[in-house]
Amino acid sequence: MGRAFEYRKATKLKRWGHMARTFTKLGKEITIAAREGGHDPDMNPRLRVLIQQCKKENMPKENIERAIKKATDKSSEGYKEINYEGYGPHGIAIFVETATDNNMRTVANIRSYFTKHGGSLGTQGCLQFLFDRKSVFTVAPKEGIDLDELELELIDYGVDELGQDEEGNIIIYGDFASYSQIQKYLEENGFEINSAEFVRIPNDTKTLTDEQRESVQKLIDKIEEDEDVQNVFTNMAD
Repeated sequence: MGRAFEYRKATKLKRWGHMARTFTKLGKEITIAAREGGHDPDMNPRLRVLIQQCKKENMPKENIERAIKKATDKSSEGYKEINYEGYGPHGIAIFVETATDNNMRTVANIRSYFTKHGGSLGTQGCLQFLFDRKSVFTVAPKEGIDLDELELELIDYGVDELGQDEEGNIIIYGDFASYSQIQKYLEENGFEINSAEFVRIPNDTKTLTDEQRESVQKLIDKIEEDEDVQNVFTNMAD
């Protein structure tokens, strides 16, 4: 198992452990997916897999329908995906993904978190070279599947790494641009997709002492508490 798999295991977001925040995050992703690809799941692969994920998280049907409707509601501004990049204490790079309907509020909040916790907000794009963006699928184990053979077959679909988590689910990492063709392969071959997401994996990580890690984690925790924040990625080593 390589860099991507080990990094993901070490950086599961705590906010996903809270049902209300999970619903909020998924709801925003559904709205954005429906706005970009249409409200029909049969014609929108990204929306289709998000709805499947919502069902596995026991998200109420009305929440899903409301999120889709928001994408087509002309009276609503809707959400915009905006990234913020900066450095926390001890030079740790921090990449923040948000979905917001009020950019002025979000940028003010994010900047204040960095400033109050010994960091600094940088310009957009300043950390792009530090992270690789990947599509990640978690699929249920399938009887009779040989992981090595599956990995070899999926290489042609843009997959560059495959592993398993503690529950036996298959974790598939691929190019960001290969999301749709990987999803198509999995659906056509009868795999049950538990989740599909995009992650940013650092090209290099920085090791800190326990005390240094604690100061960085305080900043990360504060950022993740913000309702506009979807994901936070860093280059802090496990």
